[in-house]
Amino acid sequence: MAAEEAGAETIEIEGRDVDVPLSALGERQARALGQWFARQPDQERPSLILSSPYARARQTSALLAGELPDAKPRCMVDERLREKEFGALNRFTKAGILARFPEEARRRADIGKFYYRPPGGESWCDVVLRLRTVAHDLCSRFADEERVLIVAHQVVVLCFRYIFEGLDEAHLLEVDRAAEVANCSITSYREDPNGGLFGLELLRYNFVAPLEQAGEPVTAAPDPAAVK
Repeated sequence: MAAEEAGAETIEIEGRDVDVPLSALGERQARALGQWFARQPDQERPSLILSSPYARARQTSALLAGELPDAKPRCMVDERLREKEFGALNRFTKAGILARFPEEARRRADIGKFYYRPPGGESWCDVVLRLRTVAHDLCSRFADEERVLIVAHQVVVLCFRYIFEGLDEAHLLEVDRAAEVANCSITSYREDPNGGLFGLELLRYNFVAPLEQAGEPVTAAPDPAAVK
């Protein structure tokens, strides 16, 4: 992120983060992903898109759906897919937190990234708890009749991996350290009777071929990532 790279203490945006729209690049990335899905067999295209309520996620859903031929997928917003709540630390970079909230920086170091909850915000564990209800809805309401695409954010992508694959804290944070979740990348699962509680097997993670094939740059936050 530009603010981190510049050593700034705050991330300067106008208005609420939830209202920040896609950049022009983000719009091209969303269309590229939709065009990639359009080239897939019918049974591998989404029939339902569940989106974070953030403006950029809703835009991604609409742009992606607009590229699909014939029957368009339904697009629904689910507030449980929102970005992790950062509370009092919202819009502060790591440098800003160290400079202005040294006690919170120490608490985070002591508690660890997964369980640390900033004042007024959420821990990763909190995000997992709200996403478990989404996971159960996917299995009970949509499993037999819908091909569901979820458009959300980096922490949401990682927390779904924690849930679907039965990861532990250490393994999840190892995945997180390995690479940033790219904007409009695909993380996908297929049915597997031996795939644990949810009967799923990881098929792709952080798959960016749709962007590369379209000649679009691969970037990370603040634009959203897609989870299938």
